[in-house]
Amino acid sequence: MNPEIYGKYEIIDAHTHIFPEKIAENATVNIGKFYDLHMESCGCSAKLIESGSKIGVSKYLVCSTATKPAQVQSINSFIASECEAHSEFIGFGTAHPESEDIEADINQIKMLGLRGVKLHPDFQLFDMDSRQAYKIYEQIEGIMPVLIHCGDSRYEYSAPKKIANIHRDFPDLMIFSAHLGGYERWDEAEEYLAGLENVKFDTCSSFAFMSRERARELICKYGVENCFFGTDFPMWSHQSELETLLSLGFTEEENRRILAENFKECMKIK
Repeated sequence: MNPEIYGKYEIIDAHTHIFPEKIAENATVNIGKFYDLHMESCGCSAKLIESGSKIGVSKYLVCSTATKPAQVQSINSFIASECEAHSEFIGFGTAHPESEDIEADINQIKMLGLRGVKLHPDFQLFDMDSRQAYKIYEQIEGIMPVLIHCGDSRYEYSAPKKIANIHRDFPDLMIFSAHLGGYERWDEAEEYLAGLENVKFDTCSSFAFMSRERARELICKYGVENCFFGTDFPMWSHQSELETLLSLGFTEEENRRILAENFKECMKIK
């Protein structure tokens, strides 16, 4: 693709992962093993910015996941420190349903100026519509969004239909349903999630597993206005994900919305 096309659009990456330098390489390798996938890069801030700069990314949603309750506050402090060091970062904190004090964890996220919560039910080993998980949603409904990993053929923790249950019980909770609503489970995602108010979708970790026709079909079914561009960095390269999106046949205005405008409107970014 002609590099000049990159400057045509403002681009926000609405789904990335970063880790402290000393563990970034091991964390990246372990994620690759979990999914049996090749990782395009190492999950540290410098590599993220290096990759994104190739296509002109202006902002990045950055997050990391606590697999144990004891990790929550240290991870949130790390994400906040990286956001302070990099003005282009928009940080989402982590939470864990088994935490002894979820309210304190959410208060820390607010105090640090983080803009949302990221959950990964398959890593964290909880059903995202469980009673314990609901304690998190109770704290953030109407206040900040939750980005939830959705879908995996191996597990039921993150089954897309459970997003519909959460939406039913927390209608004012803004949900970012990752991976076009359900990694490896897109038929289920389409059945249960299309048309739900306050449910948004990012495109990451989807294009590699479906035809371009199917990707376009899903985005249209959810509504272009409800979709965000994301890479799941360090899993995929910015260049390849952008090139796939721009090959789907959307208009310039539709591409503009997916690449930045929808996310800016949702997060109230000027």
